[in-house]
Amino acid sequence: MELKKNQYVIDGIPVVGLAEKHGSPLYIYESAGMIRQYKRITEAFKGSRVKINYACKALTNINVLKLFRQMGSGLDAVSIQEVTVGLKAGFDPRDILYTPNCVSFQEIEEVVKMGVRINIDNIAILEEFGHKYGAEVPICIRINPHILAGANHKISTGHIDSKFGISIYQMPHVHRVVETNGMKVEGIHMHSGSDILDTEVFLQAAEIMFDTAKSFSDLEYVDFGSGFKVAYRVGDVSTDIESLGEHLSVRFNRFCKEYGKDLTLIFEPGKFLVSEAGYFVARINVIKQTTSTVFAGLDTGMNHFIRPMFYDAYHEILNVSKPEGKTRIYTVVGYICETDTFGWNRKMTEASEGDYLLFKNAGAYCHAMSSNYNSRFRPAEVLIHEGKDYLIRKREEMDDLLRNQLELDIL
Repeated sequence: MELKKNQYVIDGIPVVGLAEKHGSPLYIYESAGMIRQYKRITEAFKGSRVKINYACKALTNINVLKLFRQMGSGLDAVSIQEVTVGLKAGFDPRDILYTPNCVSFQEIEEVVKMGVRINIDNIAILEEFGHKYGAEVPICIRINPHILAGANHKISTGHIDSKFGISIYQMPHVHRVVETNGMKVEGIHMHSGSDILDTEVFLQAAEIMFDTAKSFSDLEYVDFGSGFKVAYRVGDVSTDIESLGEHLSVRFNRFCKEYGKDLTLIFEPGKFLVSEAGYFVARINVIKQTTSTVFAGLDTGMNHFIRPMFYDAYHEILNVSKPEGKTRIYTVVGYICETDTFGWNRKMTEASEGDYLLFKNAGAYCHAMSSNYNSRFRPAEVLIHEGKDYLIRKREEMDDLLRNQLELDIL
């Protein structure tokens, strides 16, 4: 997004015009931004045999999945529903890695029938899987390296108290189960959490992965997950993906020589690929001044955009109706019957009722986590692709809200 002739535009299209055309609130995605990030990570790891699996839980719109498939991406799916959408988007089943957590064995059995790759992060499930499938269905094993790489505890998954993965200290038990059932382990997997701040910590976790990988004789790939951090504000730090790519590629290639086989290096970025390519636009319903605060109350709330309330996430907010002018301080809030504050004491150009505010970094975990709380409709989604805007999800209506409710004749 850029400022041109006193208006904010995305790929040449005015943001205010998009909101007026498609309604508010509105999610806007820019395909060029996703393509740029995908090329950036593949270029960073060009020194090794790398495979990118888009972590679709970040943004599951089928058109976004198709875009990544066309670029050569695989898919990281965490539910049978994500697997199904991925298959409908045209992904080859072997390009999908299913990594569930705390799901029923029945769901895993259903996914096996779909022919996708299976990632197991629980010894009890590993044992049950081995009893049923033996060597018939190859598996990946997700380990917990006990490395805390993320910034927010809610999105850190590799530490000792995490529910994710099998502890590296349980590897003797894993090998006992694998060998007893004659299982084929084709890959090992790690995900240390989101918002990786220190590439050195990530490289430490890589050494743990390589040590673990040595004990499996017939691997095809090593999957490092993702969690790469993007910048949320001016001057914010982000993962130095180029530096990580340079150092990890060298170390991975050396490991492959030690292992005696060329393996594939897999990453599963979600936020890194789509966060900065997404924007959320909402209209100011009311400017409300109290004894201590000036509120800008929007036509949306935590039902549409929960990250600030859930993760204390920071999203830059701009008044796109008035790009220039006097600066004022506002607390931006929603219309939900909760304290749904998007941002306290935010500086922006002087705002009026009817102005549109834009939230940056809205591509990842925003629409995907939206809900119908307060019986509100979920917003529309628009994709800007090659200079044109396309509606890729309709705004919900009352029929959508009532579709699965069954009225009883006895009441």
